[in-house]
Amino acid sequence: MFVNFFLELRQAKVPVSIKEYLALMEGMDKGVSDFSVDDFYYLSRAILVKDERNLDKFDRVFGHIFKGLEAVPGEGIAAEIPEEWLRKLAEKLLTEEEKKQIEAMGGWEKLMETLKKRLEEQQKRHQGGSKWIGTAGTSPFGAHGFNPEGVRIGQDKNREGRAVKVWDKREYKNLDDTVEIGTRNIKIALRRLRKFAREGAEVELDMPDTIRSTARNAGWLEIKMVPERRNKVKLLILFDIGGSMDAHIRVCEELFSAARSEFKHLEFFYFHNCLYEKLWKDNRRRHVDTFSTAQLLHTYPADYKVLFVGDASMSPYEIAYPGGSVEHWNEESGQTWIQRVADTYRSMVWLNPVPERHWSYTPSIQLLQQLSSNRMFPLTLGGLDSAMKELNK
Repeated sequence: MFVNFFLELRQAKVPVSIKEYLALMEGMDKGVSDFSVDDFYYLSRAILVKDERNLDKFDRVFGHIFKGLEAVPGEGIAAEIPEEWLRKLAEKLLTEEEKKQIEAMGGWEKLMETLKKRLEEQQKRHQGGSKWIGTAGTSPFGAHGFNPEGVRIGQDKNREGRAVKVWDKREYKNLDDTVEIGTRNIKIALRRLRKFAREGAEVELDMPDTIRSTARNAGWLEIKMVPERRNKVKLLILFDIGGSMDAHIRVCEELFSAARSEFKHLEFFYFHNCLYEKLWKDNRRRHVDTFSTAQLLHTYPADYKVLFVGDASMSPYEIAYPGGSVEHWNEESGQTWIQRVADTYRSMVWLNPVPERHWSYTPSIQLLQQLSSNRMFPLTLGGLDSAMKELNK
């Protein structure tokens, strides 16, 4: 079985060697993983996988070779049903055919006009309907239901990702810039962007010049120092935060952590869904402590390289219309602000954590792809590598 495991890893293009295989056997002989499949998985992965890019290949081979070694007990299982599960029973669940039969209200203006009328007319709570503000229905206004486009009111998180506006105060967490797991290969990709220069105090030994000077002095030691080499690239990262981006927090934290360690001149800001007239540094204070986007364009000069990080998945109204933001009334459309950034900074790319094969199904992704002059790349190691090459042009 172990020999087959080794051979199939080689066949799957995971670069494992005989030496690593023998190290795994030695670990098994010493009882490092005892008799647990989970322990053996982590032991073998630590020894045999040297590059994070091969983790998925390793998992597929491991699952194939060792499938079914642990049986799931079927008797004696007792557990309380979480309250959240019971609440989910009240949500509206529709088949794909039923969803296609529900028509959108007919555009941004019609949606806002109808919402205003509903607020003036409605007198009581509704559930399961298609007209009033309520829950578990097909109305464009409310929670836990379904409509092709509507205003989400009173629901903790998104379900279908189709809300045009969200009538709730939502709290987002800051990205953790100390995350280290999985950042090594991201750092390698980011290093394509490095441009070194020596400046500041002379704190680093210049070995070649020291040897030359000592030789000229007939062996009398003359130490030469030089300023430390520093990365001169200036990077501005704008992170989409909250909503559908919650599913991509981990990879964004890894990117943020790697960038923090690689670039001395790094600035970052947060936005939600699309760029508008203001950004912020602290998600806990995003309603009271903001930074003007216009000020950003005048504060950071054109030699900064701009990196947008976001899934670009939203209602197209949020990009194309004044007032389209899900959280506030924006006087100017999102595409106006995106274009201003593109006009100010020649080096600008967009990293998207959504798999590239899904981009063509989301109109907002296609729209932002055009606004970024087709400089949108998937947030993968390969996509990051391509993005760094683009910024280096």
